[in-house]
Amino acid sequence: MSKQREPVSFLVFSASLRAGSLNTTLAKLAASTIERQGGAVDLTAMSALDAPSYNQDAQTREGFPPGAAELRRRLDATDGFVIASPEYNGSMPGLLKNLIDWVSRFRPQPFNGKHALLLSASPSMAGGNRGLWALRVPLEHLGTRVYPDMFSLAQAHQAFDAQGKIADPQLAGRLDQTIAGFMDLAEAAKHYPCAKTAWIEFLGEHPNSPIDRVDQPAQPASKHSS
Repeated sequence: MSKQREPVSFLVFSASLRAGSLNTTLAKLAASTIERQGGAVDLTAMSALDAPSYNQDAQTREGFPPGAAELRRRLDATDGFVIASPEYNGSMPGLLKNLIDWVSRFRPQPFNGKHALLLSASPSMAGGNRGLWALRVPLEHLGTRVYPDMFSLAQAHQAFDAQGKIADPQLAGRLDQTIAGFMDLAEAAKHYPCAKTAWIEFLGEHPNSPIDRVDQPAQPASKHSS
């Protein structure tokens, strides 16, 4: 990542409330890696973003809960975000999906056009990877540019050293490379806005004016039979 321009900024958080969470350790490691590679970091905890179960009636009566408003504020203030998420029963944590549902109701919709990197850590041999695939679905639906490479740390309960770093040099190097590639992509999107970006329509909304539509509209069917 180039250090000659204003640094690209990233929101980093773990989607776990548990004290001593492996994913919180991974999120802190990712944050320090981003800073070491020249990026700016806003590191927060899931406890600061917690929200009650989504209820549209409650939203109409009371507005948005503080946790959802806080995530929206932090997303708007950064160029991309990194989530280290545990896997619950082959999917993402319910509290994370609930938070996404809340924040998606803001206008303009905060996830649209943001770059995201997904990480996971688990004692299992799969490293929580299935949960990340589930997490991609709502984020990509909302227009998030989810980085293709995801990092899942298997047997994470014995993967970290006393300093919270990954002990295996090859795995540590892979995390560094994944983060570096993600940062390069986010930097290119920030400093080269003329590049075409894909967009989606969400709840009937049109894309923002600076964004070019990449896909072509379908041609109307001919009124003449062949």
